[in-house]
Amino acid sequence: MSRPAADGVRPSRDRFEAAGVRALAMTMVDNGGITRVKAVPIARLERVAANGVGMAYIWGAAGTDDLFADVAPYDNPSGDMRLVPDLGAARILSAAQGWAWAPVDQMTQELEPMPGCQRAVLRRTVDAAGAAGLEFRATFEVEATLFHDDGRPAHIGPGYSTTALALIDGFLFDLVDALESSGVEVEQFHPEYAPGQFEVSVAARDPLAAADTMVFVRTQTRFAARRHGLRVSFAPTAIAGEVGNGCHAHLSAWRDGANLMQGGDGPAGTTAAGAAAVAGVLEALPGLLAVLAPSPAAYLRLQPHHWAGAYACWGVENREAAIRFIPGTVTSRERSANFEVKVGDGGANPYLVMALLVAAAADGVERGLVPPEPTQDDPSTLSPEDRERHGITRLPTTLADATELFERSDLARRVLGDVLHRAFAAVRRRESETHGGLGEQELADAYRWRY
Repeated sequence: MSRPAADGVRPSRDRFEAAGVRALAMTMVDNGGITRVKAVPIARLERVAANGVGMAYIWGAAGTDDLFADVAPYDNPSGDMRLVPDLGAARILSAAQGWAWAPVDQMTQELEPMPGCQRAVLRRTVDAAGAAGLEFRATFEVEATLFHDDGRPAHIGPGYSTTALALIDGFLFDLVDALESSGVEVEQFHPEYAPGQFEVSVAARDPLAAADTMVFVRTQTRFAARRHGLRVSFAPTAIAGEVGNGCHAHLSAWRDGANLMQGGDGPAGTTAAGAAAVAGVLEALPGLLAVLAPSPAAYLRLQPHHWAGAYACWGVENREAAIRFIPGTVTSRERSANFEVKVGDGGANPYLVMALLVAAAADGVERGLVPPEPTQDDPSTLSPEDRERHGITRLPTTLADATELFERSDLARRVLGDVLHRAFAAVRRRESETHGGLGEQELADAYRWRY
């Protein structure tokens, strides 16, 4: 990582001060999926850009309950890391008066990337794909549930209805205005299926910018909700018994300026390389599920008939497949064709999600993998024999099972490195032990306000 000279930070400070910014909120997403923050006055921007701010090393093993897994090298109170803001990715938090935001890189006191820095892992993975001639464009769909302060959902449907829209339109307009004034291109927004639920979709960018943008969108959403007397939950199961919140990842692979997801002879027009990217993710998916769905509450959502992708298969516009291929309309296909990984939710660390999906896709291209025929039916309605014949398997149904597959994933270990792979698995094991035995209502209550 290149560190800016103090005098090179002045344009950022001038821009912030002209907008009335008083402080910079600097965020990292930990292995529990929690967005942690440290804030500094704008007057200290030059110093912080050069030196970072300190944070205890042990937060590399933090869980959603703010307790820590017992795993080396995070198993003692000693050690400090420096959180260095990436001012090139900084934005003004226009939904929160006086604030700007920036993601951080986790650095040693020698200002070298720490082995556990998830953002550095993603940057390294994107660079490796680029060296192999591949570029990726990506985004996240952000789903969330709005509540009144008394616990009532902000709307009770019907799903996608103008009835629901009329109850939350002021909040949505404020959120969209805040995002667009901060440079985020909003593509669509609407009430979703469950009570209080809504979705915001933003334009695709490179994978690192996509992960940064997801954190920023959620931060803006929190502040916009408070301005309307509302609370927002990104938990996979915000209301027990209702459809949960996903955080679907969309990716497309490109080479020499051409979208590999279109222009070929494969299913729905994929090129051989585009299909290989899908095949790589499909092959790796069971071992990556603990990253995409990292809490016991996630497995309440990952059920058949929930459009959550409970089975490891792919299909063209099949919302019950774990990977939904989206060819796009005839007018936009060359630029918009992509594939959607449906199993992820708001508890996932977006940097790790993108790093592992990009690595799996690039691995599929490198090995020339060929995916099975796309599944166009609801896989849960097929007979066991038909599923076996088409290579369709049920994804893990508990965090404990998903964590076991993650620990055995060579791809995950290679991409994350031993330190981060071991720490992430330890946090997942602890989360499974402390929360895995809870009932549906208890899980919803435990996670509702954590993400």
